[in-house]
Amino acid sequence: MDTPPQSTPQQLMNTPERSISLFELFKGFATIGVLGFGGVAVMARHVIVEQYQWLTEKEYATILGMGQVLPGANVVNASVVIGDRFQGPKGSIVCVLGIMVLPIMILLAFAMLYDKFAQLPAVNVALTGAGAAAAGMVLATGLKMAIKVKLDLAGWLIAGFAILGILVLHLPMVYVVLALIPTALVITAWLGKK
Repeated sequence: MDTPPQSTPQQLMNTPERSISLFELFKGFATIGVLGFGGVAVMARHVIVEQYQWLTEKEYATILGMGQVLPGANVVNASVVIGDRFQGPKGSIVCVLGIMVLPIMILLAFAMLYDKFAQLPAVNVALTGAGAAAAGMVLATGLKMAIKVKLDLAGWLIAGFAILGILVLHLPMVYVVLALIPTALVITAWLGKK
């Protein structure tokens, strides 16, 4: 049985199947920024993969993974790649502005309100509940992506090493990611020779 050819990250970044306008990119990433409570990864996947279908699940996972190994916020890094894919450097700028401008304005407004009302017990209870909801949303998105992205043996081994390093050994994520990059290359090359 023949397996379909695998796309390289370079191909995923440079082969848009359709044209997406700068306005569409701004609108999509503004939606992500405004509705992405507790982190935007949950909303980013929903908007990019499910709502607008700009990318497939695998393309999104690849680009998000690239964003996670670079310094900075992973979805902002991914927005640069996605914007560039569809509209070049202008697209990158528009996507970053879309994801950042409205949340910053809302954050400033909430910071002023919090400064006035932080001493109220109900405010602390509400923030605790919001934190728990955000954690649940992140877990649900991770499970959705894991189910839809069909991992091969190399993928499962790499995921297992990541879980071992972060959850079991309690290593900082940056060290785990830095160790997994060469490990993933070696595992993939080794299993590819078999």
